[in-house]
Amino acid sequence: MEDVRRQLAEVPASVVVANHVMGLYELAAIHLSAIPPDLSQAVLAIDAVACLVEGLGDRLGEDAATMRDALANIRIAFVQIKSAS
Repeated sequence: MEDVRRQLAEVPASVVVANHVMGLYELAAIHLSAIPPDLSQAVLAIDAVACLVEGLGDRLGEDAATMRDALANIRIAFVQIKSAS
């Protein structure tokens, strides 16, 4: 366990946070693609992405722009799926 902690400490926090953002993005996409879509679970995951992306902004480093684009895309998908329901 100590080796894992040491390895994780060597990775920039922005990289770890970006990985978690993408995990939440994927979680939202899974709920949106369910039949029927689970909008309440999707919006929770989308809001979590937004909290991180908008709250941290450029502190996410070189991945900040990609994270903003991902957030915009999942929000658009949510609106389209919600409108179709």
